[in-house]
Amino acid sequence: MKTRNPVDDARAIQDWIVQLRRQLHRFPELMYEEVKTSQLVRQTLDGLEIPYQYPLAETGVLATLGDGQGPCVALRADMDALPIQELADVPFRSEHAGKMHACGHDCHTAMLLGAARLLKEREHEIHGTVKLLFQPAEEGGAGGKRMREDGALKKPDVQRIFGLHVWPQLPVGAIGSRPGVFLAAAGFLEMTVHGRGGHAAMPHLAVDPVVAAAKIITELQTIVSRELDPLHSGVVSITQVHAGEAYNVIPEAVHLRGTVRALSMETLRQIQKRVGEIADHVATANRCRADTTFPGNDYPPTVNDPHCWSFAQKVAAELIGAEQIHEAPAVMGGEDFAFYTEQVPGCFVALGVRNEAQGAVYSVHHPQFKVDENALPLGAALHVAFALESLKELA
Repeated sequence: MKTRNPVDDARAIQDWIVQLRRQLHRFPELMYEEVKTSQLVRQTLDGLEIPYQYPLAETGVLATLGDGQGPCVALRADMDALPIQELADVPFRSEHAGKMHACGHDCHTAMLLGAARLLKEREHEIHGTVKLLFQPAEEGGAGGKRMREDGALKKPDVQRIFGLHVWPQLPVGAIGSRPGVFLAAAGFLEMTVHGRGGHAAMPHLAVDPVVAAAKIITELQTIVSRELDPLHSGVVSITQVHAGEAYNVIPEAVHLRGTVRALSMETLRQIQKRVGEIADHVATANRCRADTTFPGNDYPPTVNDPHCWSFAQKVAAELIGAEQIHEAPAVMGGEDFAFYTEQVPGCFVALGVRNEAQGAVYSVHHPQFKVDENALPLGAALHVAFALESLKELA
């Protein structure tokens, strides 16, 4: 009997997957607020008669399929949105002001639900366990770390994990990734430069933190340009500057925010150390004081297991053709999928969603971000194939 092609099966339910994605897109929820999103995931799993654990990491869901007798493979989707006002011209535009699925997590969740439906239909083929991780708070909240701490990779122990991310740099029908470091280590940066306020017409009677902050911002760029090994990538970006309320008042303080990134935790720590030192000394030279912190969770680099990427290429070639598989460059974006691959071998794969004719050309985190929804059944099919073929290989 001819083996069923998961791409054909996924395309047969494409309308169902797309409808879920559009429903999710209409009500984007920020990290750890994914109440309605999580409810839709659980209602869908209930309809498919797939058991799950809830909650993990506050709003996360962990579903399982299979006979439990053998190896265990995990598939992961993130669920949270971004604080961005949507400008994309689509009929299912965000109904939550100032919030948008600008990173495609609605697509990720819908694709994994599509895979859940297909895997349920093939459950008699699953000799082992497939875990489906619907994770909150990828966008800065380290939801992957909390899912891991809540036992998502245990009982049974996950032996291999895969994740997909929609990728506007690749055309629909293509995938990409690489062995080793694929995405950067990343962390937040917050700084307050303290001075002494006063009248803007009498700067000699004040200590101007705005000028000091401007000098700090400029000097921080020399960390990457003059201190970092040119063969080691790094980023220091100040993305927010807040100071004062009046045109004629020198403020007491300037508040800065930004991000620090590198392709290793060692380089990330080196950059963070120098950010603090430079800020402190430049502020002191300008009679100010700088308080620097790196709040939240530093994301480790996302490292693909070389065998898992080789395996993913082989499986994908059977579904979409070898010509559609690309070796992608490392990217300075961060991903908390890295918290899973710190503990188990895995692979994070980019799924092409670019289509110029549809206007699907904008990068993630852009207010006009769009995807070609023809990619969604392909993503569901890849999830299915990665899981089933992994169980066979691991058996």
